[in-house]
Amino acid sequence: MEATATGPRPKLSNAAARRLFLSRHGLCEAGGGSDLDGLLALIRQLGFVQIDSINTVERAHHMILGARRRRYRPRQMATLLERRRVLFEHWTHDAAAIPTEYFPYWRLRFARNAARLRERWRRWKGAGFDASVDDVLTHIRKHGPVLARDMADRVDNGEKRGGAGWWDWHPSKTALEYLWHTGALAVRRRDGFQKVFDLTERVIPEAHLAPSPAEAEVVDWACTGALERLGFATSGEIAAFWDLITPQEAKDWCAARLGDDLIEVDIAGADDGTVRRAFARPDVLAQAESAPPPPGGIRVLSPFDPALRDRNRTERLFGFHYRIEVFTPAAKRRYGYYVFPLLEGDRLVGRIDMKRRAETGTLAVRALWPERGIRFGKGRLARLDSELARMARFAGCDTVTFEDGWLREASGPQVP
Repeated sequence: MEATATGPRPKLSNAAARRLFLSRHGLCEAGGGSDLDGLLALIRQLGFVQIDSINTVERAHHMILGARRRRYRPRQMATLLERRRVLFEHWTHDAAAIPTEYFPYWRLRFARNAARLRERWRRWKGAGFDASVDDVLTHIRKHGPVLARDMADRVDNGEKRGGAGWWDWHPSKTALEYLWHTGALAVRRRDGFQKVFDLTERVIPEAHLAPSPAEAEVVDWACTGALERLGFATSGEIAAFWDLITPQEAKDWCAARLGDDLIEVDIAGADDGTVRRAFARPDVLAQAESAPPPPGGIRVLSPFDPALRDRNRTERLFGFHYRIEVFTPAAKRRYGYYVFPLLEGDRLVGRIDMKRRAETGTLAVRALWPERGIRFGKGRLARLDSELARMARFAGCDTVTFEDGWLREASGPQVP
């Protein structure tokens, strides 16, 4: 059935909304192959893959892809980024690997960054900021790719700071980041996990170095792409997806298309039957009905998985309250430093604290907290064992170990 803008507002049941949402996020496939073209197609489907440095089991971008393609291996991402150049690294809501064909749309972001960052960083770094930018750009043009630590020695005459935060960047590090955020430089590769910068025209294939489309075209592309990948969304969620456009631009885009290309739909919540109004395509009910159900096994998700990126949406759809406790003092953590959500079918059934121990070749499970109403009986434990064995292989471990008392009591009511 195709909904229209006339008459009562259509409503997606919670089960239908979950199924559509998980399908759009690539979590309804049973396994996936190992070919690079298929991997690139998956990243296009997701829009981008967040890159993060934390590596308790494997880095976030690898876990995101590994949750969807069971035979994925980390070297494949490097091939797409560094050899084929079909992905480039830049910023959405955070650092991300993005299909290179989308690069022209990022030029609007570069222009807006240049307008706001130069004056801000001049005030921050003082009168020498412009000279540092010019010196760094001249050096890279002449000598080729650089790491930030190389520039500190070559350009800053050894001037370094004692801290590790952004406020303590040495002058050339600040210049490198400015030139990257404004599009003059691109990330050629990672050395360890440090960015190696080069001129954009040496990194991005010529076919994708076209000028930026007009602002209206970028807004339309960003909103269309966000809604396609979310299935249903508020204008704020549409703006936040790529973080390329303003909330007002997304709001105006939705208002201009409501009644023709868009309808409003009520999305049922997970716990108490509350609904939230969202925008969707007129055939959203048919889309949800035709979306395949997710497979029934358990999957470990990265805390930065795109299905969990919007914590509030995750809580509304799945009744699953999740916050990363990396920056929470150990004594105040409810669960652990970096705890992984567990997806089973269309439900988030628990969270697990585990860590790769390279020195012993083991994947050490410290604790697992089931969600309310979820029991880890014989069948579910068998499914968990299968997933943990896969995760161990993925992380380069030989065995899985369990600490005493690892299976905890079900977590109580989830409160902020």
